[in-house]
Amino acid sequence: MDNKRGFASDNNSGVHPEIIKAMIDANTGHTIGYGDDVFTQRAKDKFYEHFGNDIDIYFVFIGTAANVLGLNAATHSWNSVICADTAHINVDECGAPEKFNGFKLISVKTPDGKLTLDLVENNTGGFGFEHHSQPKIISITQSTELGTVYSIDEIKTLADFAHKNGMFLHMDGARIANAAVHLGCSFKEFTKDAGVDILSFGGTKNGMMYGEAILFLNKELGQDFKYIRKQGMQLASKMRFISVQFERYLSNNLWFENAAHSNKMAQLLESEIKKIPQVKITQKVESNGVFAIVPRSIINDLKEEYFFYDWDEERNEVRWMTSFDTKPEDIYNFVSLIKEKLN
Repeated sequence: MDNKRGFASDNNSGVHPEIIKAMIDANTGHTIGYGDDVFTQRAKDKFYEHFGNDIDIYFVFIGTAANVLGLNAATHSWNSVICADTAHINVDECGAPEKFNGFKLISVKTPDGKLTLDLVENNTGGFGFEHHSQPKIISITQSTELGTVYSIDEIKTLADFAHKNGMFLHMDGARIANAAVHLGCSFKEFTKDAGVDILSFGGTKNGMMYGEAILFLNKELGQDFKYIRKQGMQLASKMRFISVQFERYLSNNLWFENAAHSNKMAQLLESEIKKIPQVKITQKVESNGVFAIVPRSIINDLKEEYFFYDWDEERNEVRWMTSFDTKPEDIYNFVSLIKEKLN
């Protein structure tokens, strides 16, 4: 089996050796199940260090569950959730948010994956009118599915609008570490301090094996969440194998080192691609994704050696993702291949 590092997804990368070691160390003897163990408490303590003590933390298996169940805690079936048209909850979760929660997703077309105040205002209305679904949550992704990053002020603006209108702000943080590195600030500064109410905090794309955390930064919203998680089939019996990953991930800047490296590799790829006039980069490279328009004639040949995904086939736009384990030689070899195929 070919295990060459490609550029399809940071999900395709391996697991950081320190995370593997932490899981092995936790695999000794017996401990209490369902989260009443020392590993889970220590992981929660790490989150408290980053976000403050006035939050609720719940661990689940996957990012879709984090988004679906987190949104469930703050919505009824007559509500609507506003998101970008490229949002994971709109494109890549097989309708799960709407199926399991019953609310209406209102997707908004954006040029760069980011919602703005104008876009949100133009897609909300009917407050208190029983014939319309009632807007309840603005959901943003940080970093976005297009590799762009919201500034703190942009997040605050959306949070202020949401709260002024009796709504909440949800953040899908599957690549939150990459955003933190780009912004050069703490997690708390662009989440809790900026007005985010519910946060899906991911680590799988940045060196963990599996597991996500749902953080209720607005603690009132998590009051009955333990029942929602159980009904949602996400209460892990051997929870220590999720939580011990987060404990190590949030210790000694491992999360930062991994994300900083993947961001750096994306910047290296961007700089090398800019030297090729036949290839056009289409989005700002602010995290670990590079989006580019590539001549259709070479795309399939490139995929045979370095797998990646088409993003917009009509435009010949592709997506290249870098990971914590991407090497500079991966970039240089890939770029050399592009040049070879173009000649």
